[in-house]
Amino acid sequence: MPAFVRRPLPQAVLAGLLLALAFPGGPGIWPLLAVALVPLIAVIRQESGRRAFLLGLATGLVHFLILLYWIVIVLGHYGGLPWYLAVPALVLLALYMALYVGGFAAGARLLLLALPAPAALWLLPALWVGLDWLRGWLFSGFPWMDPGYALAGMPAMIQTADLFGHHGLTYLLVLVNTLLALLLCEVRETGRKPLTLAGPVVAVLALAAVYSTVRWHQVERLMAGADRMTVGVVQGNIDQNLKWSPDNQEKTVNTYIAQTASLFAGGDGEGRPVLVVWPETALPFYPANSMFVEDLQRMNTRFDMALLTGAPWYEVIDAEEKDFDFYNSAMLLAPTGQLLDRYSKSHLVPFGEYVPLKPLFPFLAPLVEAVGDFSPGVIDKPMIWQRAKIGVLICFESIFPEIAAKWVQNGANVLVNLTNDAWYGKSSAPYHSLAMTILRSVETRRSTVRSANTGISGIIDPLGRPVLQSGLFVPWAAAGEVALLDGETPWMRGGRFFAPLCGLAAALAVAILAVRGRRQQME
Repeated sequence: MPAFVRRPLPQAVLAGLLLALAFPGGPGIWPLLAVALVPLIAVIRQESGRRAFLLGLATGLVHFLILLYWIVIVLGHYGGLPWYLAVPALVLLALYMALYVGGFAAGARLLLLALPAPAALWLLPALWVGLDWLRGWLFSGFPWMDPGYALAGMPAMIQTADLFGHHGLTYLLVLVNTLLALLLCEVRETGRKPLTLAGPVVAVLALAAVYSTVRWHQVERLMAGADRMTVGVVQGNIDQNLKWSPDNQEKTVNTYIAQTASLFAGGDGEGRPVLVVWPETALPFYPANSMFVEDLQRMNTRFDMALLTGAPWYEVIDAEEKDFDFYNSAMLLAPTGQLLDRYSKSHLVPFGEYVPLKPLFPFLAPLVEAVGDFSPGVIDKPMIWQRAKIGVLICFESIFPEIAAKWVQNGANVLVNLTNDAWYGKSSAPYHSLAMTILRSVETRRSTVRSANTGISGIIDPLGRPVLQSGLFVPWAAAGEVALLDGETPWMRGGRFFAPLCGLAAALAVAILAVRGRRQQME
């Protein structure tokens, strides 16, 4: 190996590249997840704490610049920002995300130096998972594509997510990386037999495989005996540049009605959907003010179906003062056209659906000017249609496990994700969004119906398998059966605390070792 490659910085950069290559939407070489962090973990032991942090920062920066490149598309093409502002915004976001990898590297170095290898082996994954959890919570959270999500395309490998969530998958991946790094370094330096370190890890992986196999068959039996409902999914493929144009509203509504009608072309057969789902803000107008609502009522009555669709909504606070609250909502309409229920998105996108500290960021106003600043809604009881109790995830709410968990705790037996991923263009982001939605199905053991304006739409079963799946930027409509499962998974009952407990354990260990090291230096 050339001397240059053996230097710390190239190894840190290599780790970032390997991570990025493993994720869906790009090369998607998921086996790289088992080795991607090995170069970083192997090199930080010989470095100071400061240099370890900087090396981790380099790994994270490379990884997130590649992973999040689509931010430039969102800000530039759709947000109207010039490239010389959009690119620095990407760099700043990637740098923020990379801080957590830097923190991991600094903490991991201390654990590796101060603890026996068998102890460090189990604490390094806990540290990574704890930092991932923190990133998903701090500043409203941005838990975009933690490593465990990259396994979403391999259903057989993600079944333990109903125990410890996607964080549990990440833990196992970092555990394997740590083991390999220690085998490269520890065995070479001390002569310790590989079985001492590898044996317990192999045992844990074997237990995970056995659990996954058993659980797979259990869930299949539950699905076979569950109530089922035929649901139609429509992907309008409406151009984002035309979506909010008043002149295009009639064409948009007619497009969705025509695609919905195609679901009923077979007559009164068994495959006839009783519920049809349209995407987030499929109605690009406020329903209370639009004449096109009558078209929806006629459609529902004609096909004897309920419609769940996204639409903006407003409530009057003070008419004289022109004070209104605006919402990004989902509406459930009965076959008669009656509004049965409405849910408004509770976790809004910062700088996408509202601008925090707007006086400090006036140049980001174009991102929300089409529909105005939204107010958050509240998660309450699921929407009910026939036997379905529906928990709605609007847009990037699907990347937050706790939102899906709250719906299920409130009684939901099916999840519906309405989204508009047209913002991302033909990038990797829609594949990322789908991967995270798949994990919500496995964690909660609920079917998920996903309707996206430009894709990727479909139906995901409680095992995380796509039953139906559309392409990107194509009009599409299909119907399929969803299993309506009840009950709570182990993850729901307590496994959700796995990630914060990992973070707490790792933070305590790092803090104790840091204090002990400081005292030894003073003595």
